[in-house]
Amino acid sequence: MTEIFDPVGLGAPGTRPRVTVLGASGFLGSTAATLLARSPVALRLVARRPSSVPVDPVAEVEVRSADLTDRAALAEAVADSDVILHLVCHRSSAQAWRTGDDPVSERVNVGVARDLVEVVRAQGGPPPVCVFAGSTSQVGLVAAARVDGTEEDHPVSGYDRHKLAAERALLEGTREGVLRGISLRLPTVYGVCPSPTATDGGVVTAMARRALAGQPLTVWRDGAIGRDLLHVEDAARALLAAVAHAAELAGRHWLVGTGRSSSLAELFASIARMASEANGRPPVPVVTVEPPEHASAADFQSLTVDSSAFWKVTGWEPVVTPEEGLARTVGFLAGTATG
Repeated sequence: MTEIFDPVGLGAPGTRPRVTVLGASGFLGSTAATLLARSPVALRLVARRPSSVPVDPVAEVEVRSADLTDRAALAEAVADSDVILHLVCHRSSAQAWRTGDDPVSERVNVGVARDLVEVVRAQGGPPPVCVFAGSTSQVGLVAAARVDGTEEDHPVSGYDRHKLAAERALLEGTREGVLRGISLRLPTVYGVCPSPTATDGGVVTAMARRALAGQPLTVWRDGAIGRDLLHVEDAARALLAAVAHAAELAGRHWLVGTGRSSSLAELFASIARMASEANGRPPVPVVTVEPPEHASAADFQSLTVDSSAFWKVTGWEPVVTPEEGLARTVGFLAGTATG
């Protein structure tokens, strides 16, 4: 397999750097683990439920199951780590952006980040690189439809407040010299991961499943709301690019996205067409409905992500086109449904 991550400069000379993925059984975590497994690192995969081991790894892979809200378990999980990918997220429902300010969600989404700073501080040694998966929606309501990371944050949802609090904890730890924290704020991440422990509960997969089942797809109002969609493989590649350029990136947040926005009406129409091509049935209709009472102003905000700052440092750019990403997602789900 081709090496896609250069570990030079990480860890002690002559040794494999230890890369720990927290939340390794999740959608993004398992994809990042698959990429990292192709490089000569000591890869530690940590999650509440067991993670699957990537096929034919070049890396030395260790799998651990742990409750990361237990500070002692967290300390054991990150011990001797040169790199930590913090991809842990608790959802109080299938929709992450509906996550409330309940104690369980806050303990996982914020408490683990704060604990991580303290356990690394107690362990001492060189400060590890820590890359955190944030969200572009942390910014809250903004006047412009295109964001570049310079905007002032006014998060609206509990999910975004959690993300911002965790990010701030890690960046404060960076200012104190405890670790080298980098927050990548990601847009809507979609795709499929063949890992049996990982599922994508996002809007793309949900609508693809509906279309393949012959059910109509619904959009609120006219469906003009725009979303910047990032394929999960490109998101995972961005995490690794951040590690490779930690010296330049540490201490702040960076926006990562495609720079293109698709309206939900257009997106759902494409999904309906691809599902039709996959199952040989007529495309399901895309119908407009009135939004539910719980909809907030942020739900109607269109955001496109300007990643030029991140690109200038790392050279990262998305390689999976929207057409390819959607086709792969629908095709995979169609095979799963009929296989």
